[in-house]
Amino acid sequence: MKLNNKFLILLLAGAAAISGQACKKGLDYENKNNLNPETVWKDSSMIRAFLSDIYGRMMPGWPFNGNSSDEGISNVRSMPDYNRGIISVSSTTSSLSYTQIDRINFFLDQLGQTPAGVLSEPTNRQYQAEAKFWRAWAYWGMVNNLGGVPLILHTQQTDNIDALFVPRNKTSECVAQIVRDLDSAIMLLPGVYSNAGADYGRITRVAAMAFKGRVLLSYASPLFNPNNDANRWQAAYDANKAAVDFALAQGHALHPAFNKIWVQERNKEVIMVNQFQYPNHANNFNGIRPEPLTKDASNNNQPILSLLLAFPKRDGSPMQFDKDQLTDPVYNAQFLTDFYTNRDDRFYATVFCGGTPYPTPDEVAPIYVKGNSFWNVWRYNAGENRYVNIMNVIHPAMPGNPSITGFFQRKGLDTTVTAGLGGQAQTDWPEIRFAEVLMNYGECANETNRAAEALQVLKDIRKRAGIEPGAGDNYGITATSKGEIREAYIQERYAEFAYENKRFGDLRRWKRYDVLNNQVARHGLYITLKDGQMVVPADNIMTPAVRAKFSANFIDNLDGDAGFKFNLDLNHWFYALPENQISQSKGVLQQNKEWGGQFDPLQ
Repeated sequence: MKLNNKFLILLLAGAAAISGQACKKGLDYENKNNLNPETVWKDSSMIRAFLSDIYGRMMPGWPFNGNSSDEGISNVRSMPDYNRGIISVSSTTSSLSYTQIDRINFFLDQLGQTPAGVLSEPTNRQYQAEAKFWRAWAYWGMVNNLGGVPLILHTQQTDNIDALFVPRNKTSECVAQIVRDLDSAIMLLPGVYSNAGADYGRITRVAAMAFKGRVLLSYASPLFNPNNDANRWQAAYDANKAAVDFALAQGHALHPAFNKIWVQERNKEVIMVNQFQYPNHANNFNGIRPEPLTKDASNNNQPILSLLLAFPKRDGSPMQFDKDQLTDPVYNAQFLTDFYTNRDDRFYATVFCGGTPYPTPDEVAPIYVKGNSFWNVWRYNAGENRYVNIMNVIHPAMPGNPSITGFFQRKGLDTTVTAGLGGQAQTDWPEIRFAEVLMNYGECANETNRAAEALQVLKDIRKRAGIEPGAGDNYGITATSKGEIREAYIQERYAEFAYENKRFGDLRRWKRYDVLNNQVARHGLYITLKDGQMVVPADNIMTPAVRAKFSANFIDNLDGDAGFKFNLDLNHWFYALPENQISQSKGVLQQNKEWGGQFDPLQ
């Protein structure tokens, strides 16, 4: 974070002062500039640096994990074992981690003893509020995966060994504590910091309210609420409605242009953000760029067919796709026209399509010159009965591996840096943006029988996406019943939040792994040159005459292996505790019931 870097500089400056301290005689000399715990809690700048360190350790950054859901593929046969139904306690990837919670508890305990002469009371309260937000964040990260965990709210004393072994609290108790911490933060944090420049990026009251809404939405969802307790949905509705209303009052709103959210920093939509800047805290998007327009990594998060079809047409209607009709030239041509030229704004901001200019300053002359199209398409080899990527044919001698799909992630890409400078990318990561808060509220509105409110949110989201209002100003929305609106939200979130680390979590909280399993394999769409046709780098697939040289072909299994298919287990929704953590606890920790233990994560 840009915020954190400034704070850490203060910390380093304090440490550097030690080297400049003049030598004094006497073994009892106290070096007051020495970096030790006593010094930290006597210096407001060091306390601030301690809090900044918590931010730096905990603020989420860009996730490149489309391969973990139905958003993308990074390599063939790379589908995670969990998605294939290969699960066991020994292979669990979830665990209890108290490193940051211990640090936060220590910070809070020390703040409780810090005199006003060192840290003013208002500042002390604000720091406590920020720390409590992060403690809630850390606890929810574990509870969302495992259910109830041991609640530890103060610094543990290592001289009492038995007290270190703490049993798991009920999930309901953990959620109640998370809400208490967030309510405390909400009460004490400002909606907007007075020093907007220096303090931008700190947790605000809006962020705390938005996160509370996210937590309660999940707690009301089928994962935690299989009996559909209406009280939980009402609590979630109240929290998310309050977050929306307060965010609006503080100047937040949907950015009018979807494709500018990740370009225009500090815009109204951003609520919680990890700020990236070179050289102190740069990002690296090389992993999602295609070869050879990248360095060290490539071709991750390539969109698969389900994501390519998730974005509606400009009139709001869904993309029509029937793989069995692709053999009809008229159908195929119309499909390609709609696919490339008739989509909502989110499609073009999220997906890069081969056959168009790659949106960075790169040139690999004379192979690829900026302004030309980067072609990553196929030709069918009848003799070998297979599709062959002809990137290296259209761009002769172009180095690098062709893609798996011909499509790449566009969202968030820093388009100002070349591949050689990919490690200097600066696109900020908005962990919470107003669209999420709005859609969380809308989903809760639907579940509490407020269909009009839920539908209005969908209309607002689609309007911003450039979808035409159409007859009745419905923006292509045909859902009317609660069930239909629920399905509409599932699909809309898929398109709106693609590559934003929400898809798999959404399907899990809805207990809708069937959405993945029904797809069976990861499907693809090969844009294939017709027999006798060829293109050159100056051509563009958005041009009708160029597009007419191609047909769309359905690829049933991009992994090329029938063993790689979605087969998620529908009897395991919470993850297992690692066996070594249970044994290290001397049996105090209990395993989840789904994995043969006694702990019920639904209590």
